[in-house]
Amino acid sequence: MSKRWYQESRRDPWRREARSKGYRARSAYKLKQIQDRFSVIRRGDNVLDIGCHPGGWTQVAVEESGENGLVIGVDLLATSPVEGARLIIGDATEESTLTQIRSLLGGEDLNVVISDISPRLTGRYDTDQAISLELSTTVLDVAIDVLIPGGTFVTKTFQGTGIEGLVEAAKDRFSNVQRFAPTASRNSSSETYLICRNKLPSARKRAAGRTAMQQVSDHLSSLGIVTEPEDLDDGVTPMVGLRRLSRKEE
Repeated sequence: MSKRWYQESRRDPWRREARSKGYRARSAYKLKQIQDRFSVIRRGDNVLDIGCHPGGWTQVAVEESGENGLVIGVDLLATSPVEGARLIIGDATEESTLTQIRSLLGGEDLNVVISDISPRLTGRYDTDQAISLELSTTVLDVAIDVLIPGGTFVTKTFQGTGIEGLVEAAKDRFSNVQRFAPTASRNSSSETYLICRNKLPSARKRAAGRTAMQQVSDHLSSLGIVTEPEDLDDGVTPMVGLRRLSRKEE
């Protein structure tokens, strides 16, 4: 952690505001700004927060869904209890975790999936952006599996190579997809959020029978991009917050 980053963090008004209002992370205000702009969560909605640790987005989701809603948070890391939410320690891509989510829903529909999940940053932008893209795409595929038609999906990703493939994959599955950069994001951050509304009953024809991950992989291939194992530094584990990803071998 650099001295400059530490000093900027101490002066960060969103960080101070979050602490004063009882939010666990400054990122809570990113979701609040998304909510103010797009109304992604309605009263009574059932919401799944993927990668919920430390719980800032879960707190906001509980506020917005109200007493008649249900908020479920999932993360590989243990998250301190959030009043009004149900938390699961697990991998959102694993069937055992999905079974727990369905059990908590008790047969009700899942209206919204939100995710502010981020990879463990290496400090190498190209590597971090590539891992984030893979992570966001994985979460999109999970969302498609669990959301009802008409549902809403919000996820973070970083600007860079391959993001257009992710956007196109989302557009093939939702009727309305927009990008949004909250003012609560750090000035130096390249992060952007995809706001995906009105999940289609089935994917558009060009995406039929394919996962979002397959589409993004094909998009990267069309750009001549191949990820080789040696591209990662020694000691960098391809862990992206949901599960340990296997490296694709040529």
